[in-house]
Amino acid sequence: QLQLVESGGGLGQPGGSLRLSCAAPGFTLDGYIIGWFRQAPGKEREAVSCITNSDRRTYTADSVKGRFTISRDDAKNTVYLQMNSLKPEDTAVYYCAAVFVGYTGYVYPIPLKVNEYTHWGQGTQVTVSS
Repeated sequence: QLQLVESGGGLGQPGGSLRLSCAAPGFTLDGYIIGWFRQAPGKEREAVSCITNSDRRTYTADSVKGRFTISRDDAKNTVYLQMNSLKPEDTAVYYCAAVFVGYTGYVYPIPLKVNEYTHWGQGTQVTVSS
């Protein structure tokens, strides 16, 4: 059973950076689309950035475009979310999620809905405050 483990959250300064990691110990991610979601208090969980497997296409939410970058290293079974120019409104619990789509082919559109992902990490808190 695929398990996803997030790390790298914590307290960030406005304008600062954090890098989140999503690891899959003992499991390969090369057949999965991976997404980073976040949920702020009182708000719905939303897709922040997602990345396909075969062609590395990405989706990035407008609210973080130009500041956050998703990447994946399948050799390390890890997906990253580099978060720069942090803002207080980025404060949320960040979740890594995965859905199996196979090893070849073209998936369109990139899944963005919570119910389209079948595996979830436990979440990591990101707080942006001075």
